[in-house]
Amino acid sequence: MAPTGTPVVFIHGLWLGASSWQPWVDLFTARGYSPMAPTWPGESESIELARSHPEDAAGFGIDEVAGHFAAIIEKLDRPPIIIGHSFGGMIAEKLLGENYGIAAIAIDAAQIKGVLPLPVFKNPANAHRAVSLSADEFHYGFGNAVSPEESEALWEAWNIPSPGKPLFEAAGANFSHNSPAKVNTENQARGPLLLIMGGKDHTVPEAITKATLKQYKDSSAITDLVEFADRGHSLTIDSGWREVAEECLTWLDSQTLTA
Repeated sequence: MAPTGTPVVFIHGLWLGASSWQPWVDLFTARGYSPMAPTWPGESESIELARSHPEDAAGFGIDEVAGHFAAIIEKLDRPPIIIGHSFGGMIAEKLLGENYGIAAIAIDAAQIKGVLPLPVFKNPANAHRAVSLSADEFHYGFGNAVSPEESEALWEAWNIPSPGKPLFEAAGANFSHNSPAKVNTENQARGPLLLIMGGKDHTVPEAITKATLKQYKDSSAITDLVEFADRGHSLTIDSGWREVAEECLTWLDSQTLTA
């Protein structure tokens, strides 16, 4: 029998594979939702294949990624809840602003246009490549709030090469009138949005999320903020993932969602 619950589309960010959402998919399924976690354009279905063919993921930018997920959503029988992490969180915001979802949750989301960017790769050539993170880089950017042993285990399990282009697009967003990082933050008719931030996140510091919240000041639509003060960027995949997932489920239960 086909699932009948409200659809949920999970969107991962850079350097993680789509399968990293599997515990969330299982939990949301158990709670009556119909979740899915699609790959990014050019991303192999397995972690091993993604690592073996990094060139397949190269060159995709924010518009291509957003369009890829929009096309997936358009094939659903009704608009979904969209949940994204890191750059996936930005994509979730972008799609919600364009009314592709009935609600969205953006977890440690990358900065949108209007938010001051953080430093990115020093090598401009990486804008056209797919790049990976070393175990040390992963520990600093993702796993700094967990033990070194857990961070290395997460890196070994989930790290994949990802396109560098979205990083450079986000970094230059405030200098481009038509930046792909632009989100319709003034949409009054969109569904509710929850922003989640990790207080120890090195990749998307809490200042980025708080600045993102301010970008929504001209919309009367619901925009909420939740902080996990002791969590880093790995909060969706590390041993504390369920606490974050339960917070998302509790928030969704509190909303009046209509397709």
